[in-house]
Amino acid sequence: MKLVLLGPPGAGKGTQAASISERYQIPHISTGDIFRKNLKEGTALGLKAKEYMDQGELVPDSLVVDIVVDRLKEPDTQKGYLLDGFPRTLNQAIALDEYLEGVGDSLDCVINVVVNPEVLVQRAVGRRICKNCGATYHVTFNPPKAEGICDKCGGELYQRDDDNESTVANRIKVYQDETSPLIDYYAGKELLVDIDGHKEISEVFQDIVSILGE
Repeated sequence: MKLVLLGPPGAGKGTQAASISERYQIPHISTGDIFRKNLKEGTALGLKAKEYMDQGELVPDSLVVDIVVDRLKEPDTQKGYLLDGFPRTLNQAIALDEYLEGVGDSLDCVINVVVNPEVLVQRAVGRRICKNCGATYHVTFNPPKAEGICDKCGGELYQRDDDNESTVANRIKVYQDETSPLIDYYAGKELLVDIDGHKEISEVFQDIVSILGE
C-alpha cells in the first residue's frame, strides 16, 4: 500500500500518520525526518542539501526528490509506505510519478485531511511537542495525562516559538498556495480522497480505514 498524506499545518497529520503506519505495517516516511537523518549521517545528498539550507535557500525539487527516492529503495518499503510532507509541489509530484512508473509501480491513494483555517490556528496555538521523542499533544483536544509531560517517554513538552496566530495563519496560506495545484493534480488522476479533519482523532482515523480497507 503506497500512500501520500496531505493536509495543512495543524490538521493532525502526524497523529493519523502514526496510526496508519501501525495499522497497515508500513513505514511513515516524513521528509523532515529523512533530511535530519541525511544531515546527521553526513551523506552526499545530505551535505548537498545543507549547502542550500546554510545559505537560507530552499532545497531544489530535484534534490528533494533524490533524497526521497533514495529512502524508497530501502528494504522496509517492500509492503508499501506512507509519504508525509512529500510531494510538496507539483514538480515533486510529477517526478515521483515518473520514478514509480520507471520501476513499474504507482501510488494507491492520496489522503487529504481537510480543516478550516480558523480551526487550524486554534489547534496550532494549543499544540505541545515532546522535546525527547517528538510526540504531539494539544492542551484542549489531545492533552497528556500529566500536564507538561509526555505519555510515551516522560519527556518535557514545549510550545514551538512559531505556534502563534500570525505565523500560523501565514504558514497555512503558504501551504494552500503551494499545494492547491497538487490537490488538483491528484484529483485529476482519481487518487485524491478528502477526509473531514474536524472530527475526533479516532473518527478521522476510522474514516481513513474505511477508505483504505481493513
